[in-house]
Amino acid sequence: MTKLPDNDQWKISNRVSNLNSTQQLSLGRSQSPFSRLDRYKPKSPIIKRDSPQSPEEERFYTPNPIIIQDEILPSAQQQQQQYKIDPETTITQDYIPWTWWSGYAFFLTCCIPSWALSTLGGKKTKLIQQAWREKIALCSIIIILCMCLGFITFGMRFALCPHERESNAYSYYNQSTSQTELTWRSDIDVYGRLYPFEIMKTFLESRYNITLSKDFEGANLSPLFDADPDKVCNLYLKATEFCTVINPYTSEPTAALNHSCIAIHELTSWFSSDNFLEFNWDDLKLQLRKSVAPDQPYLMVLSDTVIDIQSYLIANQTIFGKNVDMLLRQTAGQDATFIFSTQNDAKSVWPCISRIYAAGVISSDTMGCIAYEIVTDFFLAMVAMLMFTRYVMALVFHWWVSRRLTLPGGRSRGIFAWRSIAGGNQFPKKHRPSNSSSQDTLLETTALNDLPQIPGKPNIYENDPRHTILFVTCYSEGRESIKSTLDSLVETTYSNNHKLLFIVADGIITGSGNSTPTSEICRSLLTLVDCEQDEEEPACEYEAIADGARRVNRARVYAGYYKLIPAILVVKCGTESEANPSNFKPGNRGKRDSQVILMTFFQKVIFYDAFSPLDYEIFWKMKKLMKGGLSPDKFELVLMVDADTRVASDSITHMVAAMNNDITLMGLCGETKVANKTESWVTAIQVFEYFISHHYAKAFESIFGGVTCLPGCFSMYRIKAPKHGGWVPILANPDIIQEFNVTTVNTLHAKNLLLLGEDRFLSTLMLRVFPRRQMIFVPQAKCRTIVPNSFGVLLSQRRRWINSTMHNLMELALVSDLCGIACLSMQFVVVIDLISSIVLPAAILLLLAFFINMGFTDSPQYQPLFILLVTLGLPAFLILFTAKKVSYIGWMAIYILALPIWNFVLPIYSFWHFDDFTWGETRKVNGGDGHIYNQEEKSTFPFVIPTVEKKLWHLWEHERLKSPGNRPQKFKRNMPKFTPLYSPKIARRAITVSPRTVTSPIYPPIYQQPVYYMNNNHMDPLARHHQQLYHNNNQHLISQQPQSIPILQNYRPIPMYSQQQQQQQNNNLHYTLNRRISNNFY
Repeated sequence: MTKLPDNDQWKISNRVSNLNSTQQLSLGRSQSPFSRLDRYKPKSPIIKRDSPQSPEEERFYTPNPIIIQDEILPSAQQQQQQYKIDPETTITQDYIPWTWWSGYAFFLTCCIPSWALSTLGGKKTKLIQQAWREKIALCSIIIILCMCLGFITFGMRFALCPHERESNAYSYYNQSTSQTELTWRSDIDVYGRLYPFEIMKTFLESRYNITLSKDFEGANLSPLFDADPDKVCNLYLKATEFCTVINPYTSEPTAALNHSCIAIHELTSWFSSDNFLEFNWDDLKLQLRKSVAPDQPYLMVLSDTVIDIQSYLIANQTIFGKNVDMLLRQTAGQDATFIFSTQNDAKSVWPCISRIYAAGVISSDTMGCIAYEIVTDFFLAMVAMLMFTRYVMALVFHWWVSRRLTLPGGRSRGIFAWRSIAGGNQFPKKHRPSNSSSQDTLLETTALNDLPQIPGKPNIYENDPRHTILFVTCYSEGRESIKSTLDSLVETTYSNNHKLLFIVADGIITGSGNSTPTSEICRSLLTLVDCEQDEEEPACEYEAIADGARRVNRARVYAGYYKLIPAILVVKCGTESEANPSNFKPGNRGKRDSQVILMTFFQKVIFYDAFSPLDYEIFWKMKKLMKGGLSPDKFELVLMVDADTRVASDSITHMVAAMNNDITLMGLCGETKVANKTESWVTAIQVFEYFISHHYAKAFESIFGGVTCLPGCFSMYRIKAPKHGGWVPILANPDIIQEFNVTTVNTLHAKNLLLLGEDRFLSTLMLRVFPRRQMIFVPQAKCRTIVPNSFGVLLSQRRRWINSTMHNLMELALVSDLCGIACLSMQFVVVIDLISSIVLPAAILLLLAFFINMGFTDSPQYQPLFILLVTLGLPAFLILFTAKKVSYIGWMAIYILALPIWNFVLPIYSFWHFDDFTWGETRKVNGGDGHIYNQEEKSTFPFVIPTVEKKLWHLWEHERLKSPGNRPQKFKRNMPKFTPLYSPKIARRAITVSPRTVTSPIYPPIYQQPVYYMNNNHMDPLARHHQQLYHNNNQHLISQQPQSIPILQNYRPIPMYSQQQQQQQNNNLHYTLNRRISNNFY
C-alpha cells in the first residue's frame, strides 16, 4: 500500500464498509420510498483532509473514476450452496415487501380480499392486486388534499364565519346636499333588528289586536317590547307594566294589549330576523336625531353592539350607580368595551345595558370572520406572488439570460455567474483534458468517412466543436417520419466531422399502417459499408432490462452512412425463443433499454470495463466510421431525439455552444413546437400548452438551473465533463446507470417511474445525483414534433405523462440540496408543483362552484375570480414579450376553452389508471395491443439467471484479429491494433503502478479486488488482467483468456499480494483515490 504524504492529515471515514460486507456504497442524496437505503452515499466525503493539497498532490491523488458497474453475478453453484436451493427450483416474482406504505394500502382495502380482486376484478397475480391497492391509497391522499383545498376555499368561511349577518346602513351621504342623513326604510326597528312592516303588522294584529298604520313605517317599536323577559335588570329597574309607542306624526299613543308589554321572545319565535341596523364609527358622534343636549352624543359601543342611551340621559337617574353613570356619560360616542371590561360594577351591568338599550351593530366583522379573511388573503397573496414571481423570472430569463447562453462566456458574466463556471472546472476552457495523451498516435488508417462536408450554412461556433452522438430511438414509426428526422439531423449547420448518428430500433416491429418492420426501414435508409444491403449482421448478446430469460437479448449492429454522415444502427432482434409467429414484438425491451445500451457502452469505454459482445461490436464499428479512427471515448455530448421529431438547422450548434460556455451544464433541452397544429381540435388545444410549458415552466426552472424534465424528444446530455484536469462521468455515471437500469420493480411508485416516464426519471436521477450541476432550457434550439391527433391517443399519452410527473416530483421533493434556500429554493418549487398537480380537478370544480355562487348570492367571494384573472392574464403578457406573435393569442383562447379537459378530465383519468402501465392507444403495432413488457405480469424464471459473456477490449480485439473469418477483409485490414485507451506508448511511459483497493457496490465479497492506476491517470490494463488471475482458487469466475497476449509484452511484471496480505490490508484501511466520488466530485 502506497504511503500517503506526511504533510497531509487524512481522515478515514467509518462509512467505508468492510470488504466482507454486502452493503453498497451509496450515491444518491436523499432517501425516498422508491430506492433502497443502501443506494445512497453519505454527503460527507469518504476521505477528508484538514489541509489543502498542492497541485502536484491533487493531480496524483485524483485518478480517473474507479467505481465501475460490472454486471457479473455469483455463479449458480455459489447461489445454490448459499441458499440451499435445488437447481431445478424456480422463483415466482410475486413477493410484496411489507412497508408502512404497503400496510396503509392494505388497511384501506382490507374489506376487499384478494380472491374478490382475482375473481371479480380480473387481477390474477399478487403484483397486480398490490398495484390496485396502492392506487386506492394514492387516490385517498389526492382526495384528502382536494378536500383541504375545498375547505380553505369555501368550508372555512362556514366554519369561522357561519352566520354572516345582513345589515342596513343607519346613515348615508347625500351628495346633493353634501350632508350625512338618516337612511329611510319601511322596516320596523326593534332593539337593532329590522322586521318587514307587513310581518310586524300581521303579528300585532293577529296576536294582540294592535293595528299599525302607514305612519309607523320605518319607526322604532322597541319601547313596545320587553327586552328583559329573564329579569336580568331587576336589580336596577322595576318591571314595566305599560309599554307605549308614540306615533311619529300625531300625539296619540298606541298601547299594548292589557296595558302590558310584549315579551321579545314572542316576536322572535314568530319571525327570526338576521337583518341588523348597522352603524359606522362616524355615526356615533353625529346627532341625526333630536338629543338632550346639542353636544351630548347618545350612542356608544359595547363589543359589537351599538347602545342608544338617549332614554337614559332623558331620565337623568343614576339607576346603575354613580360610577357606571359617569362611565356612560364619558364614553358616549366611543367604544366603551375595554373600560367596561375592566370595571367590576360596569361589567355586572353590561348584560342589562346590552338588552334594554340595544340599537344595532357596529360596522365590523366577528373574530372568526376576520380570521377567515386573513387566511384567505394570505393564500391569495401567496398564490399571486408565486405566479407573479414565476412569470417575472421567466421574462428575466427570456430577456437577459437566454441571450447569453450561446455567447462565449455569456453565463460567466452578470448576476448569474454564481451558477455557472464557479461550480465547475477551475481551469480555462482551452485547457480541456483528454482521456488519452497527445502522444497516443495510432497506426495510420484511412477512415471511410474522409469525405467532403455537406455544403450549407457556415457553422456559428466552429472554433470549439465537440464530438456529439445524435441518438435516435425508433419503435413503430413509418419511413417518412424516420427519414424526416434523419434529414433534419444531417442538414444541421453543426460540423459533420463531429457528429455520429446512433439509431436504435427497439425490436422487429411493424407499426400500424406500415408494410415492413421499422428496423428494415432504418436499414434501407442507410448506405451500409460492412455488409451487403440485404445481408444481416450477426446477432450480439447483451444484458437487457427484463427478468428471467428476457434478461438476455440480442441485437445486430450495422455501420454505414446517411447522406455522408456516419451512422450506427442497432436492431434488437431478440433471442431464438422470441422468433415465433405469435410474438409480434421480438427483441422489444422498451426505450429505457435503448438508452441504457448507449449509457453503459460509454461507461465501459470511459472506465475500460469489460465489454459485452454488443458493446464491442459498437466500439470497433464506431471507431472505424469516424474520421481518423476516432475512439468512442472522445465523444462528450449526446443529443436524444425521437423518430417523429424534426430538428431546426441551427439547433445542435446552439446546444453545443451552450455546453461549451458552461461546463457545469449536464443537460439541456430546446423548444418543442407542434408540427400538426391544425390537423384536428385535439392538436389545436396542445399548441399553447407546449408553448407555456417551455417559455413559462422551463424558463423559470432554468433560472435555478434545475429543469425537472428534459423531454426525450429533443434533449442534449453531457456524457462526461471536465473537472480539475480530469473527467467526471455524467450520463455515463455508474450510479445513474445503476438506478436507471432497474429490472425488477414491484411497487406502484417504481413502475410509474421506470415504465411510463423514462425521460423524466432520467432527469430526476441526474438532479438527484448531481444537485450542484445544472439543466437548462435553450430557447434558440427548436424542433417540431407530431402530437396526437385523436383524443384517445392524447388520453393515453397524458396518462403516462401525468402519472410519471407526479411520481418524479415526489422523488425530487426529497432532494434537499437543490439550488436555493427555503421558499426561494428549487425544492420549494417542486413541492408547489406537486401539490398543484394533485389538486387540479378540485380547482376546476371549485371554480365552477364560484360562478354558481355568484348568481345566487349578493356577497360573492372575489378572491377566486382574482386568481382566475391572474392565471389567464399573465400568459397573455408572456406571449407579447416572448413569442411576439399575435396568433398565439388565438391558440391561448382555444387552450382556455379546453381547460376542463386539461385540468379535470385528463388528471381524473390518469389518477384512476395509476395501475395501468401500458402505452394504450399510443404507437400501436400491427397485430399488437399497445402492451409493453413490464412487471405487472406474473413471471417465473429459473434460479440460475442467464448471463452474458464479457471481456476486456484487448481480449475481444485479440480474438477478432486471431479469427480472420469473423469480419470482412476490408474492415480487418485497416483496423488498428490499439485504441487510445491502451497503446504501447502508454505502456512504455508507465513509471509507477500503485495498487489500491476499493469496496465496490456491485461485487459480492469474493469480487472485492485491487484496482491499479498509473501516475498519468490511465488505468493499467495489465492490472485488470491480474485482477481475474488474483482469485486463482475461484476458477469459475475467471474468464477464459489466451495464454499469450501480444499487447502485454511491453509491461513490467507487477508484484501481487497474497490473499492473506491483501485481506489484512483491507481490514486495516479502506480508501479510494477517486475524490470525485465525494461531495467535491459532484
